[in-house]
Amino acid sequence: MIASHTGFTVARLDNIAAVFTRDVEAGVIPGAVVLVARGGETAFFRAFGYRDRTANAALHTDAIFRGASMTKPLVSVAAMMLAEEGKLQLWEPVATYLPEFGALRVGPEGVAPIRPMTVQDLMRHTSGLTLELLGNTPVHAAYRSAGVINRAQTNAEMVSKLATLPLLYQPGTTFEYGMSTDVLARVVEVVSGMEIDAFLAERICGPLGMRDTAFELPPEKHDRLAEALQWPSAIEPIIYTPAKPQRWYSGGGGILTTAQDYLKFCSMLLGGGALGGTRLLARKTVALMTSDHLPPGCEYGSFTRTLGITAPLPDHGQGFGLGFFVRTHAGRNPNPGSVGDFGWSGLLGTYFWVDPAEGLIAILMLQAPELRVHYRAVLRDLVYAALE
Repeated sequence: MIASHTGFTVARLDNIAAVFTRDVEAGVIPGAVVLVARGGETAFFRAFGYRDRTANAALHTDAIFRGASMTKPLVSVAAMMLAEEGKLQLWEPVATYLPEFGALRVGPEGVAPIRPMTVQDLMRHTSGLTLELLGNTPVHAAYRSAGVINRAQTNAEMVSKLATLPLLYQPGTTFEYGMSTDVLARVVEVVSGMEIDAFLAERICGPLGMRDTAFELPPEKHDRLAEALQWPSAIEPIIYTPAKPQRWYSGGGGILTTAQDYLKFCSMLLGGGALGGTRLLARKTVALMTSDHLPPGCEYGSFTRTLGITAPLPDHGQGFGLGFFVRTHAGRNPNPGSVGDFGWSGLLGTYFWVDPAEGLIAILMLQAPELRVHYRAVLRDLVYAALE
């Protein structure tokens, strides 16, 4: 049978349910929410398993997930909104907006940078910044010693720490997944005069009707927060916990959201910057953001390949834009898609992609950090196999 209004075969969409139900029943994952939309209509929207398996609490489609790095596209859109207003220039050095970064050095030897770190570098992860969780070099050790990841800090305090530490790479030379979007969030704060939580709430989430997307949960929503079977100890410092109030709104990974809220954000991008009567970005701005920005000869940090099918590697047929991976080739990637599709994922298990050629959006809300790469690939296969 064909779901003619969305162009999916219903029986094949049911394979999504079969796979996630099987893995919940086997205890592989606690639960998941999967949402697939096409042509402006929802084709598949189901919750599987448990919101909190320890408490035997069922998962529902309105469950709130720790979006982790799915925060980055939101902050990237915020920056481009300011660029459209003439308040921010991507080619400018970051130090233009954050003077603390005016005296950066590279590596433990303190080598001078070959050129300044730019705002574009922050958005495409070629800033030279890293993340302390990603390695054991002297630079990573310096991050840990400085306490760059700290629930009690503000974005301003985080930037003050980073500005005193060496870069891992020369700006513009290497894709290194790290603190770039956290610094971008501070740029947004300085340029707009608003804290990042307020900017996202007032300029993006509010206008789009994303009522359950924020950096904190009010008490009445605590019983909707999805939990993992177990959080790896290495990532516990970055996990939102209602019982531990925090001051740091991480632009790289702090957002809490639902599948339905994130669909609105993705629909805005698919709509060329507009959703219904609300326009956040111009069509050409979205086109710029979803084009490959990695420079010729770009190298890749050691963590890049662990990103799996979202990795912006030439041998995956992918690059990286201003906040998103971007598919650049019809082949090379082991999973189906279309040239021009784009998206991103989160360390804790979340994932989304937008396929303009097919008018398709897919969102996976999952809290299973160690299995995140597997389920991104599985969902790609299942969704494209169901197309008419």
